[in-house]
Amino acid sequence: MPTDLTVVLVNKPGSDAAAMQALGSAGIDIDGITGSGCGGEGILHILVADGAAARQALESAGQTVRAVTEVVVCPVEDRPGAGGAIMRRIADAGVNVDFIYLSVKGQLVIGANDIEKARAAAMAT
Repeated sequence: MPTDLTVVLVNKPGSDAAAMQALGSAGIDIDGITGSGCGGEGILHILVADGAAARQALESAGQTVRAVTEVVVCPVEDRPGAGGAIMRRIADAGVNVDFIYLSVKGQLVIGANDIEKARAAAMAT
């Protein structure tokens, strides 16, 4: 099941590298990632196939995992308006999106308050 881990980083050089290396050392592939600063801390969202194993690897390496969330991973065409159409279907279904980013394969990664409704709306054509 595709899973997003929210990792809180210490604001210093190399903290993102340490998180990513912890996963690599455990043999866990990163399928998508995004990061930003928020309120004085760094936040990584990391997409993996096995959230429990990833959490264990990160926490064993001293990383702070704030959340582990099932997500929708949705194909999106590389053309103007394609992503907007998917997000409009999700919004029209009454689903609030918590975060969105692209996977390494160019798919939308969507965290939402109602994952089943989000999945159904995202995959509808």
